[in-house]
Amino acid sequence: MCTAKCARCIGGMLYPLAFISIVCNIILFFPDWKTKYVVEEREGYGQRITVEVKYMGGLVGGGIMVLIPAIHIHMTGKKGCCGNRCGMFLSILFAATGVAGALYSFVTAVLGLVNGPTCRVLLIWGTPFKGNPGDESYLNNKNLWALCTDPPNIVEFNIALFSTLVLVSCLEILLCGIQMVNGLIGCLCGTCRNKGPL
Repeated sequence: MCTAKCARCIGGMLYPLAFISIVCNIILFFPDWKTKYVVEEREGYGQRITVEVKYMGGLVGGGIMVLIPAIHIHMTGKKGCCGNRCGMFLSILFAATGVAGALYSFVTAVLGLVNGPTCRVLLIWGTPFKGNPGDESYLNNKNLWALCTDPPNIVEFNIALFSTLVLVSCLEILLCGIQMVNGLIGCLCGTCRNKGPL
């Protein structure tokens, strides 16, 4: 496959992944699909939103830091727009930025899964599953999920969205890594634009 065509495909695949990452991170701010938890935290009632959500790994890392490279990588593969050795060299740097952003998203999502959600247990808000190294992980024991009484179904909510972020960030790392190799080949050998239509 021509390196320019490969870059165009990779850029096209990164767009929806970055979008999914941004949407997942935004949704995580609204447990039980309500704004009241954000409002309560802002009004000083204490922590209501899981800390790892506020790191915005999905929004900044897997979202913006992948979306900007995706645009450049996609444009590198288009005829007449940086589809040359210089453009392919720059795509390596942009892809490396995408890898860094996706890694950030991956780490924050894994931390969100390991530490568990912020929720109310009886009358106290906290992170009940965090910091119990000798105990069984809440991920393996659904009976522990009932400890969180508010927001409703917060454990399932967090697991679903953070797991999605882990999967998406892994795909982003893979695609950006492939583009780094593709960009190096395109930089050394050219983009084969002169060999026919892409």
